[in-house]
Amino acid sequence: MNTEITERQQEIINVSLELIAESGIQSLTIKNLAKKVGFAESAIYRHYENKIKILLAILDFFKQNTEHFFTNQLNSNENALVKIDNLFQNHFKKFSASPSLVSVIFSEEIFRNEVELTEKVKEIMNNNVTILKTIIETGQSKGEIRADINASHLSVVIMGSLRMFVKQWHMSNYNFNLTDKGSEFINSIKILLKN
Repeated sequence: MNTEITERQQEIINVSLELIAESGIQSLTIKNLAKKVGFAESAIYRHYENKIKILLAILDFFKQNTEHFFTNQLNSNENALVKIDNLFQNHFKKFSASPSLVSVIFSEEIFRNEVELTEKVKEIMNNNVTILKTIIETGQSKGEIRADINASHLSVVIMGSLRMFVKQWHMSNYNFNLTDKGSEFINSIKILLKN
């Protein structure tokens, strides 16, 4: 499991996200990062041995945040539809606060040849889909969510919809308010799910 990161490592992560936000994920190089942070490349290497380790740290940060939130929703006493609403809203707030996260989280095509990164993204997706499936199954058993569609299929539909919606926001250069439009979008998802 990942240990606590230092203040300097957090600074490197934050600046990496800024760099990605400004010029895309391809611009994240140790040279560009050192220049932006304002210290020697060797100082970066003391904290992260390469760009892949920095991206893994960003993914770990996102993973810990989403796992914590998904688990809290799983364990809450709310209606399943409210839990799903909360999950979407949390993602929309997280991505709105740090849009460059979208470039990292949804970049598995760039990661294709980097096994560690692909595995980390897969791990995040699998964990989230598993918890979501459990929320849906519980909602189905309580009559809150339609039971005529397999829970694992619904979880993929929901996560795929979330991904596509956020990707549209990202590809439009963030030209709409993700949380406001996201609320409308969630309401449509809930209509599809409601028993």
